[in-house]
Amino acid sequence: MEEKRKHKRLDLDVKIQLERLDEDGVTTLKYANVDVTDISRSGIGFWSQRPLEVGTYYDTKIQIWTKEVVDAVIEIVRVDEVDGKYRHGATFIGMTDTDALKIDIYQIFNDL
Repeated sequence: MEEKRKHKRLDLDVKIQLERLDEDGVTTLKYANVDVTDISRSGIGFWSQRPLEVGTYYDTKIQIWTKEVVDAVIEIVRVDEVDGKYRHGATFIGMTDTDALKIDIYQIFNDL
């Protein structure tokens, strides 16, 4: 099967908290704790106990392998139910170049 992604997925086993953003970009007090399964420069995959709506936005802080924290805004683009849990795919829509570079460096070391 041909890989269609622009950026390679990397396994990342961390728990993060998502904070829902409403239409005005203001955070609402809707938090979700999720288990991250993989990350790439362009997005993130994770499991949660409840489904998150496709097209919604969340502010998140992701601790990467160096224990550094990457701040990002994500958009939910896919939700699949598997055995009563929900697998999500999300794209990064707001991330600093510095934080994106941290993921690139992670990928380089992961490939070695």
